Amino acid sequence: MRFAGLQKTSLIDYPDRVATVLFTSGCNLRCPYCHNGELVHNYTGPFIEEDEVLETLVERKQYVDSVVVTGGEPTIHAELPVFLARLKENGFNVKLDTNGFNPDTLRDCLLFVDYIAMDVKTSPEKYSELGASSLEPLFESIEVIKTSGVDYEFRCTAVPGFVETETINEIGELVKGAKRFIFQQFRPEKTLDPVYNDVKPHQDEYISKLGEIMDCFVDEVVLKI
Repeated sequence: MRFAGLQKTSLIDYPDRVATVLFTSGCNLRCPYCHNGELVHNYTGPFIEEDEVLETLVERKQYVDSVVVTGGEPTIHAELPVFLARLKENGFNVKLDTNGFNPDTLRDCLLFVDYIAMDVKTSPEKYSELGASSLEPLFESIEVIKTSGVDYEFRCTAVPGFVETETINEIGELVKGAKRFIFQQFRPEKTLDPVYNDVKPHQDEYISKLGEIMDCFVDEVVLKI
């Protein structure tokens, strides 16, 4: 695999761990509010080759022994399971971030991950506005994760217009019975569609209300606001 970026140290991307974050390029969705827009659309480099990434990780393993693979969307890369296997062979804890639209690749990764974070972005009828042509992969990935035995979270960026009180029940039905659901604040900066740079985020109190509604559907709700 080739990677579009490497963040050597993160305290926030892997629950309860200090991690190195690897960024893949490309995505199978086009969320207009995405703040990694430079990675998901027409990214041409620079790239970091897999062997160089592994060399860096191994050299720093005494300080950071956990790795987050994020994007873009990592599962669009067919080589992903093999790379994750290499991480495990070298003794790393591995977290995978995904949007859930490649359930077959997700299944192939399960043996090599310790934690999965899957985005559940909005209610089903609004996913077409994010570039999704079918929701079957999303539904399938939710069930794959819930039954995998791997620790996980479903997470949602609280974007005005996509995440509102009237949509939370529909989102809740998608993940009903899940272990953990995370709400995170929307950041109006460097968005794929510049219009969203001017969108005012929800107030913290409003997101807390969203969490109260979601609490009826899942075991644990976490607010990152």
